[in-house]
Amino acid sequence: MTQHVPDIVIVTGMSGAGRSTAAKALEDLDWFVVDNLPPGLLATMADLGGRVQDAVPRIAVVVDVRSRAFTSDLHSAIGELEARGTHPRVVFLEASDDALVRRFESVRRPHPLQADGRIPDGIARERAQLLEIRAAADLVIDTTNLNVHQLRAKVVDAFGDTGGESSLRATVVSFGYKYGLPVDADLVVDCRFLPNPHWVPELRPQNGRDEAVRDYVLGQRGAKEFLDSYTDVLRLLIEGYEREGKHYVTLAVGCTGGKHRSVAMAEQFGQRLRDEGVDVQVAHRDLGRE
Repeated sequence: MTQHVPDIVIVTGMSGAGRSTAAKALEDLDWFVVDNLPPGLLATMADLGGRVQDAVPRIAVVVDVRSRAFTSDLHSAIGELEARGTHPRVVFLEASDDALVRRFESVRRPHPLQADGRIPDGIARERAQLLEIRAAADLVIDTTNLNVHQLRAKVVDAFGDTGGESSLRATVVSFGYKYGLPVDADLVVDCRFLPNPHWVPELRPQNGRDEAVRDYVLGQRGAKEFLDSYTDVLRLLIEGYEREGKHYVTLAVGCTGGKHRSVAMAEQFGQRLRDEGVDVQVAHRDLGRE
């Protein structure tokens, strides 16, 4: 029997990081969502969804770590799907330990892996078990500082117009090193080699989206050469990611405070990626924190 090959997304990640919110957002986008499916049943679900009569074109499956064999089972299930011509995408939801502890305490629920220990013990066990899955994920979303509406917006941005094969989508995010690295970054670019507009009195109150700051940053020695050289690197990476079936990439562009240099350079990288035909979203994580 000829079968339609459904588009499959696997939603996983840390307990308390927002899997249910992501699943609800996908459901609202007309994905067929199955919650808490054992990894061993993924191939069966794909077969059922791909039948010609009443075929389900898009399936989202939420899986979690409560099974002891979770990691090996999920890897095996993904391998079986790929052998059948289905290439599932893995979305991993992440959050800091502090954020996860607060969320579990606010709902007065134990962590599923804490056993007789404390919530942080369960989080540590889960994080260790998920290391390989996180490393292999197509898209990592850090929900530490996101509310449910912001998480939903990220899911809609990633999957809202997906109807089959997707081109590469990129997020370029500026950040300040003094606030920490973005945990969901695939690539990190450091702009601290450029002179800091913070020390120019008339530029200090402005940010990298303002023309005067942008012109100052881009006019520095090495700025254009850096953009040109790294764009060449990005071009090679884009080609490789597309060959390997990677759908999402996050480029983090950092300076000291995330206000001037990183913002200006992130905007430039965003435009250059658009010129390469990549669907790009530019965000400024730390703008306004000072």
